[in-house]
Amino acid sequence: MSESNPYQPPGSPPPRATPAVMPSAAPALSSTPRSVDAGRGWEWIAEGFALFKKQPGTWILILIVFVVCATLIHFIPVIGSLAGVLLTQVFMGGLMLGCAALARDETLEVGHLFAGFKQNTGDLVLLGVLTVVGWILALIPAVLIAGGGAFMSMMMGGEPIAHVGAMGLSFFLALLVVLALAVPLYMALWFAPSLIVFNQLKPVDAMKTSFYACLKNIVPFLIYGVIAVVLCLIAAIPFGLGFLVLGPVLFASIYTGYRDIFTAG
Repeated sequence: MSESNPYQPPGSPPPRATPAVMPSAAPALSSTPRSVDAGRGWEWIAEGFALFKKQPGTWILILIVFVVCATLIHFIPVIGSLAGVLLTQVFMGGLMLGCAALARDETLEVGHLFAGFKQNTGDLVLLGVLTVVGWILALIPAVLIAGGGAFMSMMMGGEPIAHVGAMGLSFFLALLVVLALAVPLYMALWFAPSLIVFNQLKPVDAMKTSFYACLKNIVPFLIYGVIAVVLCLIAAIPFGLGFLVLGPVLFASIYTGYRDIFTAG
Protein backbone atom coordinates (compact mmCIF):
# COMPACT_ATOMS: atom_id res chain seq x y z
CA MET A 1 0.00 0.00 0.00
CA SER A 2 1.39 3.43 -0.87
CA GLU A 3 1.05 6.71 0.99
CA SER A 4 -1.34 9.42 -0.11
CA ASN A 5 0.37 12.17 -2.07
CA PRO A 6 1.66 15.18 -0.09
CA TYR A 7 0.34 18.65 -0.80
CA GLN A 8 1.93 20.15 -3.87
CA PRO A 9 2.03 23.97 -3.88
CA PRO A 10 0.90 25.68 -7.10
CA GLY A 11 3.46 25.49 -9.86
CA SER A 12 5.45 22.61 -8.34
CA PRO A 13 6.11 19.45 -10.36
CA PRO A 14 3.80 16.44 -9.97
CA PRO A 15 4.62 14.35 -6.88
CA ARG A 16 6.78 11.33 -7.40
CA ALA A 17 5.60 7.97 -6.16
CA THR A 18 6.25 7.62 -2.44
CA PRO A 19 7.54 4.27 -1.23
CA ALA A 20 5.63 2.28 1.33
CA VAL A 21 6.13 3.42 4.91
CA MET A 22 9.11 1.78 6.54
CA PRO A 23 8.83 0.40 10.06
CA SER A 24 10.71 3.46 11.35
CA ALA A 25 8.37 5.93 9.63
CA ALA A 26 5.61 8.05 11.10
CA PRO A 27 1.98 7.81 9.96
CA ALA A 28 1.40 8.75 6.32
CA LEU A 29 0.77 12.28 5.14
CA SER A 30 -2.74 13.36 4.50
CA SER A 31 -3.40 14.73 1.02
CA THR A 32 -3.16 18.27 2.42
CA PRO A 33 -1.62 19.51 5.68
CA ARG A 34 -4.60 20.11 7.89
CA SER A 35 -5.49 23.20 9.87
CA VAL A 36 -5.66 22.61 13.62
CA ASP A 37 -7.18 24.54 16.52
CA ALA A 38 -5.28 27.47 18.01
CA GLY A 39 -4.85 25.65 21.31
CA ARG A 40 -2.80 22.96 19.63
CA GLY A 41 0.18 25.32 19.77
CA TRP A 42 0.36 24.74 23.52
CA GLU A 43 -0.46 21.05 23.21
CA TRP A 44 2.53 20.44 20.90
CA ILE A 45 4.76 21.58 23.75
CA ALA A 46 2.83 19.53 26.31
CA GLU A 47 3.06 16.44 24.12
CA GLY A 48 6.76 17.15 23.59
CA PHE A 49 7.19 17.16 27.37
CA ALA A 50 5.38 13.81 27.53
CA LEU A 51 7.96 12.38 25.10
CA PHE A 52 10.75 13.89 27.20
CA LYS A 53 9.41 12.28 30.38
CA LYS A 54 9.70 8.81 28.84
CA GLN A 55 13.52 8.98 28.86
CA PRO A 56 14.69 12.28 30.40
CA GLY A 57 18.25 11.10 31.03
CA THR A 58 18.75 10.03 27.42
CA TRP A 59 17.25 13.27 26.15
CA ILE A 60 19.60 15.36 28.27
CA LEU A 61 22.60 13.29 27.12
CA ILE A 62 21.53 13.74 23.48
CA LEU A 63 21.27 17.50 23.99
CA ILE A 64 24.76 17.64 25.54
CA VAL A 65 26.26 15.56 22.71
CA PHE A 66 24.49 17.76 20.15
CA VAL A 67 25.84 20.97 21.72
CA VAL A 68 29.37 19.52 21.94
CA CYS A 69 29.26 18.39 18.29
CA ALA A 70 27.90 21.75 17.13
CA THR A 71 30.61 23.59 19.09
CA LEU A 72 33.41 21.44 17.69
CA ILE A 73 32.10 21.86 14.15
CA HIS A 74 32.09 25.66 14.53
CA PHE A 75 35.78 25.55 15.52
CA ILE A 76 36.70 24.15 12.11
CA PRO A 77 38.73 26.89 10.36
CA VAL A 78 37.04 28.84 7.56
CA ILE A 79 34.06 26.53 6.98
CA GLY A 80 33.04 25.84 10.58
CA SER A 81 30.01 28.13 10.73
CA LEU A 82 28.70 27.04 7.33
CA ALA A 83 29.23 23.37 8.19
CA GLY A 84 27.35 23.86 11.46
CA VAL A 85 24.29 25.25 9.67
CA LEU A 86 24.47 22.55 7.01
CA LEU A 87 24.79 19.58 9.38
CA THR A 88 22.11 20.84 11.77
CA GLN A 89 19.46 19.58 9.32
CA VAL A 90 21.06 16.12 9.35
CA PHE A 91 20.97 16.06 13.14
CA MET A 92 17.34 17.24 13.11
CA GLY A 93 16.37 14.39 10.80
CA GLY A 94 17.87 11.93 13.26
CA LEU A 95 16.13 13.57 16.23
CA MET A 96 12.78 13.28 14.46
CA LEU A 97 13.42 9.56 13.94
CA GLY A 98 14.16 9.29 17.66
CA CYS A 99 10.90 11.04 18.52
CA ALA A 100 8.99 8.62 16.29
CA ALA A 101 10.63 5.70 18.09
CA LEU A 102 9.57 7.09 21.46
CA ALA A 103 6.03 7.66 20.20
CA ARG A 104 5.92 3.94 19.35
CA ASP A 105 7.13 3.13 22.90
CA GLU A 106 10.52 2.07 21.57
CA THR A 107 13.84 3.06 23.09
CA LEU A 108 15.40 6.44 22.37
CA GLU A 109 19.16 6.15 21.92
CA VAL A 110 21.98 8.65 21.55
CA GLY A 111 22.57 7.03 18.18
CA HIS A 112 19.30 8.53 16.93
CA LEU A 113 21.07 11.90 16.85
CA PHE A 114 23.28 10.52 14.08
CA ALA A 115 20.58 8.50 12.28
CA GLY A 116 20.35 11.19 9.61
CA PHE A 117 23.87 10.21 8.52
CA LYS A 118 22.53 6.75 7.63
CA GLN A 119 19.04 7.53 6.26
CA ASN A 120 18.09 10.18 3.68
CA THR A 121 21.55 11.68 4.18
CA GLY A 122 21.86 13.23 0.73
CA ASP A 123 18.51 15.00 0.95
CA LEU A 124 19.19 16.23 4.49
CA VAL A 125 22.60 17.57 3.45
CA LEU A 126 20.99 19.30 0.46
CA LEU A 127 18.43 20.79 2.85
CA GLY A 128 21.37 22.12 4.85
CA VAL A 129 22.85 23.65 1.70
CA LEU A 130 19.52 25.35 0.96
CA THR A 131 19.48 26.60 4.54
CA VAL A 132 22.89 28.22 4.06
CA VAL A 133 21.72 29.78 0.78
CA GLY A 134 18.57 31.05 2.51
CA TRP A 135 20.56 32.74 5.27
CA ILE A 136 22.93 34.31 2.76
CA LEU A 137 19.97 35.74 0.83
CA ALA A 138 18.47 37.02 4.09
CA LEU A 139 21.73 38.69 5.14
CA ILE A 140 22.59 40.39 1.84
CA PRO A 141 19.99 43.21 2.11
CA ALA A 142 20.80 43.66 5.80
CA VAL A 143 24.51 44.05 5.03
CA LEU A 144 23.71 46.54 2.27
CA ILE A 145 21.51 48.59 4.60
CA ALA A 146 24.01 48.57 7.47
CA GLY A 147 26.98 49.22 5.18
CA GLY A 148 25.15 51.97 3.32
CA GLY A 149 24.19 53.63 6.58
CA ALA A 150 27.77 53.50 7.84
CA PHE A 151 29.09 54.93 4.55
CA MET A 152 26.56 57.77 4.52
CA SER A 153 27.32 58.66 8.13
CA MET A 154 31.03 58.90 7.34
CA MET A 155 30.35 61.09 4.30
CA MET A 156 28.18 63.46 6.31
CA GLY A 157 29.64 66.30 8.28
CA GLY A 158 28.53 67.36 11.72
CA GLU A 159 28.93 66.08 15.25
CA PRO A 160 30.20 62.53 15.91
CA ILE A 161 27.08 61.84 17.97
CA ALA A 162 24.99 62.36 14.83
CA HIS A 163 27.12 59.76 13.01
CA VAL A 164 26.56 57.29 15.82
CA GLY A 165 22.81 57.90 15.67
CA ALA A 166 22.68 57.39 11.90
CA MET A 167 24.72 54.20 12.10
CA GLY A 168 22.57 52.94 14.95
CA LEU A 169 19.41 53.53 12.92
CA SER A 170 20.83 51.70 9.89
CA PHE A 171 21.84 48.72 12.01
CA PHE A 172 18.37 48.64 13.58
CA LEU A 173 16.75 48.64 10.14
CA ALA A 174 19.14 45.89 9.03
CA LEU A 175 18.11 43.80 12.05
CA LEU A 176 14.43 44.25 11.20
CA VAL A 177 15.09 43.11 7.63
CA VAL A 178 16.90 39.98 8.85
CA LEU A 179 14.05 39.15 11.22
CA ALA A 180 11.45 39.70 8.49
CA LEU A 181 13.29 37.37 6.09
CA ALA A 182 14.14 34.80 8.78
CA VAL A 183 10.48 34.09 9.58
CA PRO A 184 9.57 32.58 6.18
CA LEU A 185 12.89 30.72 6.16
CA TYR A 186 12.12 29.12 9.52
CA MET A 187 8.62 28.28 8.29
CA ALA A 188 10.11 26.50 5.28
CA LEU A 189 12.56 24.56 7.47
CA TRP A 190 10.37 23.73 10.47
CA PHE A 191 8.90 20.46 9.20
CA ALA A 192 11.30 19.89 6.29
CA PRO A 193 13.55 17.28 8.02
CA SER A 194 10.47 15.33 9.15
CA LEU A 195 8.97 15.41 5.66
CA ILE A 196 12.25 14.14 4.23
CA VAL A 197 12.87 11.24 6.64
CA PHE A 198 9.26 10.11 7.04
CA ASN A 199 7.63 10.94 3.73
CA GLN A 200 10.59 10.83 1.36
CA LEU A 201 10.01 14.33 -0.03
CA LYS A 202 12.84 16.04 -1.87
CA PRO A 203 14.29 19.09 -0.03
CA VAL A 204 12.64 21.80 -2.16
CA ASP A 205 9.23 20.10 -1.99
CA ALA A 206 9.69 19.56 1.76
CA MET A 207 10.43 23.27 2.26
CA LYS A 208 7.41 24.32 0.18
CA THR A 209 5.12 21.95 2.05
CA SER A 210 6.50 22.99 5.45
CA PHE A 211 6.00 26.67 4.62
CA TYR A 212 2.42 26.06 3.51
CA ALA A 213 1.67 24.01 6.63
CA CYS A 214 3.01 26.75 8.92
CA LEU A 215 1.11 29.43 7.02
CA LYS A 216 -2.10 27.41 7.23
CA ASN A 217 -1.63 27.12 11.00
CA ILE A 218 -0.28 30.58 11.70
CA VAL A 219 -2.45 31.13 14.80
CA PRO A 220 -1.37 27.97 16.67
CA PHE A 221 2.22 28.79 15.70
CA LEU A 222 1.89 32.29 17.14
CA ILE A 223 0.63 30.80 20.40
CA TYR A 224 3.42 28.22 20.29
CA GLY A 225 5.99 30.98 19.76
CA VAL A 226 4.75 33.15 22.62
CA ILE A 227 4.75 30.21 25.04
CA ALA A 228 8.18 29.08 23.85
CA VAL A 229 9.64 32.56 24.45
CA VAL A 230 8.18 32.66 27.98
CA LEU A 231 9.55 29.18 28.72
CA CYS A 232 12.97 30.23 27.41
CA LEU A 233 13.02 33.19 29.78
CA ILE A 234 12.11 30.90 32.67
CA ALA A 235 14.68 28.27 31.62
CA ALA A 236 17.42 30.92 31.55
CA ILE A 237 16.88 31.96 35.17
CA PRO A 238 18.70 29.08 36.96
CA PHE A 239 22.01 29.66 35.12
CA GLY A 240 20.43 28.34 31.92
CA LEU A 241 20.06 24.85 33.38
CA GLY A 242 16.38 24.85 32.47
CA PHE A 243 17.40 24.41 28.83
CA LEU A 244 18.50 20.86 29.67
CA VAL A 245 14.77 20.15 29.85
CA LEU A 246 13.33 22.80 27.55
CA GLY A 247 15.72 22.05 24.69
CA PRO A 248 14.60 18.41 24.30
CA VAL A 249 10.97 19.40 24.84
CA LEU A 250 11.12 21.91 21.98
CA PHE A 251 12.85 19.37 19.72
CA ALA A 252 10.12 16.86 20.50
CA SER A 253 7.41 19.49 19.96
CA ILE A 254 8.50 19.82 16.34
CA TYR A 255 7.69 16.14 15.88
CA THR A 256 4.37 16.37 17.73
CA GLY A 257 3.40 19.35 15.57
CA TYR A 258 4.34 17.44 12.43
CA ARG A 259 2.33 14.40 13.51
CA ASP A 260 -0.66 16.63 14.33
CA ILE A 261 -0.71 18.62 11.09
CA PHE A 262 0.38 16.01 8.57
CA THR A 263 -1.52 12.91 9.64
CA ALA A 264 -5.15 12.22 8.82
CA GLY A 265 -7.71 12.04 11.54
